[in-house]
Order: sequence, then C-alpha cells, then structure tokens
Amino acid sequence: MPEPTGDPFAALSNSVRLLALRGVVKDFRKGERVIEEGRLGDELYIILSGHLRAYSRNDKGREIIYGVYGPGEYLGEMSLDGGPRSASVVATEASRCAMVTRQTLLEYIGERPAFALELITKVIRRARAATLSARQLALNDAYGRLKLLLESLAVRQSDGTAVVVEALSHRDIANRLGCSREMVTRLMKDLRDGTYLIESSRGLTLRNLPGRW
Repeated sequence: MPEPTGDPFAALSNSVRLLALRGVVKDFRKGERVIEEGRLGDELYIILSGHLRAYSRNDKGREIIYGVYGPGEYLGEMSLDGGPRSASVVATEASRCAMVTRQTLLEYIGERPAFALELITKVIRRARAATLSARQLALNDAYGRLKLLLESLAVRQSDGTAVVVEALSHRDIANRLGCSREMVTRLMKDLRDGTYLIESSRGLTLRNLPGRW
C-alpha cells in the first residue's frame, strides 16, 4: 500500500483524533476482512483512509449491506459490550485504520466523559438507520427501496441537481435492497430509458424519480 501524504488523522474530528492517536495504525488490502461476524472482539476501528463495508451474509451467500464508511467514521462499537460481532467488515479498497482496544477507549472516556455521549449518539443513529432499513424492506417494493436509496445517496450540486457520486454496481445495490441483481438491472434500465436517471462523468443524476413504478 502506498504511504499516504500529509496528516493521516486530518479527516477526524478533534475528539476522535485524540482517541485514534492512542491506537495502533493498521493497513488493510482491498478485499481484506477487518471484522468477522460472530467472532469475539473488543477493538474499535477508526478509518483514516479508504472505505470499509459492513455486511452480513447467510450460508447460501445472500448478502445485505448495512453501509459503506469512509475517513472519520469508526466501526466495531457494537461489540464493546463483550458480545460477538454483529456484522462483518471488509475493506472495499486499500484502507488504513487506527485500532483502539476497549481498555484504551474506557480510559479515554474516563478522561473525556463527553466522548461517551458522542459514542452513544453514534450507536443510536446506526440503530435508527437499521430500523429504517428494516421498515423499508417490509413496507416498500423493490422500486420503492431503490428510490429511497438513490435519493439518500444523492448529493445536491451547485446547479441544483441531485447526483449520486458513489460508484455502485448493480450487485452492491441489490445487496443493500435485499432483492436480486436482475431486478435492479431491469429497474435501472427502465429509469434510464425514461430519462429519470442520466449518467455522466460526475455520476448519476436523478431527475424527479416517480413515486411508484
């Protein structure tokens, strides 16, 4: 992995930066497993560069993605209660993390109690996101889930357009939605044919996606 230039902790908030400085920096190759679901572990991984994907997979290979996280985010907080890992995490590209043990985190919280609230807030946000995902899976059809995903990923540009800049394969989308890749391919083609989606060098532009399909 090439050495990153500049400050490797630059993407972190001050409170997370001070914690990361107490950890051990680890590099991960693209496709390398960082956390394995079901295993015991009490380390927190703070992302310094690259991206990590959190997911679960059943014995038939069916996968659901909980999220893709980049610099400044951290993963592994759900197992700090001593329980098994609730999801697997893999590097989607060459990545660098600061690995912090539970003991180091507890000592840090003892010195900076306000960070405990920050950590709790992070857990609550992810729990809410998981609840929303479950509700979408239960109450929306495949198109409804696709529409919500694309709109949540879209970034508003200076010209007022909404553009999905994250590169996602149809398999990635299917894993996030809990449906087949073939279904995603068909829906995306229909939306492109109807000029609701326009591809360009800057990403995928959304044009008033219909409420139902």
